[in-house]
Amino acid sequence: MRGRGRTSAGPLPQRDGIDAVRVRLPEAAGCVPATVGEYLVERFGGAVGAGRVAEMLAAGRFVGADGAAVRGSEPYAAGQCLWFHRDFAPEEPVPFPVGVVYRDERIVVADKPHFLATTPRGRHVTETAVARLRRELELPALQPAHRLDRLTAGLLLFVVRPEDRGAYQTLFRDRRVRKEYEAVAPYDPSVALPRTVRSRIVKERGVPAAREEPGEANSESRIELVERRGGAGRYRLLPATGRTHQLRVHMNALGLPILHDPLYPVVEAEGAADDFSRPLQLLARVLEFTDPVGGEPRRFTSGLRLSAWPEG
Repeated sequence: MRGRGRTSAGPLPQRDGIDAVRVRLPEAAGCVPATVGEYLVERFGGAVGAGRVAEMLAAGRFVGADGAAVRGSEPYAAGQCLWFHRDFAPEEPVPFPVGVVYRDERIVVADKPHFLATTPRGRHVTETAVARLRRELELPALQPAHRLDRLTAGLLLFVVRPEDRGAYQTLFRDRRVRKEYEAVAPYDPSVALPRTVRSRIVKERGVPAAREEPGEANSESRIELVERRGGAGRYRLLPATGRTHQLRVHMNALGLPILHDPLYPVVEAEGAADDFSRPLQLLARVLEFTDPVGGEPRRFTSGLRLSAWPEG
């Protein structure tokens, strides 16, 4: 069940690190529902069934601004706001911790493990970095300033106070953060490195993989070979832009697909369970910026290592 209104804690505390959903009863263009229950069945019955909506109403799961349970028989009042917690489907736990690299009164810098989504989306809701950190650090207002792909590990910047979030998000929007990634991929002596790759990347909603197409470039990555071991290489990747899957797309375009990538060059079957023994060998290793609130220089380095390139 999904509400169209924005999420907001409102009168309900978070559950498992997730805000309650806010629903605003709209002005009806045609026939006005007689009761709150009639509207909620019309709104959500197709997704979860009218019986489930009735059960939630009977259990007091929908509340008003004062926190009191709303009965289904209450008269419909356009503009009224209701809050409720969604039913969370069972999720497979990601068996790796979220490390904390740095924490102060304004920010938390976390080391996100492979396979953990940054924020709730689709079938990943409570098993996300933001939900875990809210629970573990007891910081219910915590929000990410940017995102990492679910399969990518490494540094994520979170903002503690809502009033500071815009300042830190603007850093990423305006490309005032230096980001350095590390990857393990095949070594090919015919690929001349270092080089800067520029291309036009398109990612369509509902299509797993992004693609490159002709046209004005909207993405740029610097690719450097750090060292090689036989047929494998360790690479430093410096993105100047932040398109979805950008580094994975650019490495694949060079004929150097990142090790254990389930999308590039071949899209694996969807719905398969994660193989936690084969993480994508891509790590967000460094974040560097000038703090937009305090003005001090910041530089953070991940404590994680790529399993395909052990130290030695």
